[in-house]
Amino acid sequence: MNRSSSWAHEAIAVFAKDWLLELRTRVALGAVVLFAVTSVVASGFALAPPSGVPAEVKAALLWVVIFFAAVAGLSRVFVVEEETRTADALRLAVSSTGVFAGKLAFNAVLMWTLCAITVPLYLLLLEAPLRNASLLVIVVLLGSTALACATTAVGAIVAKATMRGALFGVLSFPVALPPLLVVIHATKAAWLSDNAWRVAAGDLQVLSGFMLVIVPASVLVFEHIWSE
Repeated sequence: MNRSSSWAHEAIAVFAKDWLLELRTRVALGAVVLFAVTSVVASGFALAPPSGVPAEVKAALLWVVIFFAAVAGLSRVFVVEEETRTADALRLAVSSTGVFAGKLAFNAVLMWTLCAITVPLYLLLLEAPLRNASLLVIVVLLGSTALACATTAVGAIVAKATMRGALFGVLSFPVALPPLLVVIHATKAAWLSDNAWRVAAGDLQVLSGFMLVIVPASVLVFEHIWSE
């Protein structure tokens, strides 16, 4: 079996293990969905009537809610290994690349699930305008994946810390800020612009380029973090 095939199979095994555990416990999923839904509902009541809120503010608030909901759950992917004392066994059985790829896939799917629940509810409660639904779907997929890519390695760094939640948020924010700013602008374009694809084309390229850079860099960093 060649090396690329080996780590791909390892990543699939890690991803399946984590999701089977998550489906039994629902700790990470419950945390992110509860935080997001509560924040969206509270924002809907606090900003009533929502028609008076500028679309720029609504776009920023949407991604602020998504980011902080992600902070509530994305770090769990490595914390659970420390809590169940399976980290050492995982180090022996799976390569660092396989572990990172599996954990990244788990976080990406968790983010997609979060957005699938949060975004429609947000559009409904805050009466956000929508000129281009297909662009919004692409922006949400790329933006949520970029956040998963930016924060997965950070989760490994803080897994052994005592104040995991606070530390994860503090360390994640500088890394996640660039894609957050880009995806807010792209979301605003999908809501308001008649030429949304043209306006957001640069943003989509930046998000794709960010992921192409951050994932290899995270793999290199993660190899040292995971082996210690």
